[in-house]
Amino acid sequence: MKKSHILAIVVVAIAIMVIMSTATDASTYVTFEEARELSEGGNSKKIHVVGTLKKNELGDIQGIETSPDQLAFKFLMVDQMNQEQEVIYPNPMPTDFVRSEQVVVVGAYQDGVFLADKILLKCPSKYNEEELKV
Repeated sequence: MKKSHILAIVVVAIAIMVIMSTATDASTYVTFEEARELSEGGNSKKIHVVGTLKKNELGDIQGIETSPDQLAFKFLMVDQMNQEQEVIYPNPMPTDFVRSEQVVVVGAYQDGVFLADKILLKCPSKYNEEELKV
């Protein structure tokens, strides 16, 4: 067998492994209820939940508590089905966290709370629709 054939087989094998590994990591957004069911069912994959921070009638954010050393915090999040859940993030609060329009938490349930490994933010656009109209 030629060296070029062997090289081609190795490249194809590596490509197949990369595709398979990324396909198994892919996940969809779920609600907190679905995330709890997945965790109780023994799902070891990271779960993505999309929602917003809990706000009162005046629009003020409620339920954010930072640890005394500022290296972790917890907050209340409301998913797309209006279910409220406490989320713990064992890292410092991301920049512009309180200004975000939407929050995506990636993690799993532990002892009744959602433990987030990663937080993704959708921040408000700096361009408002009113400003675009000239």
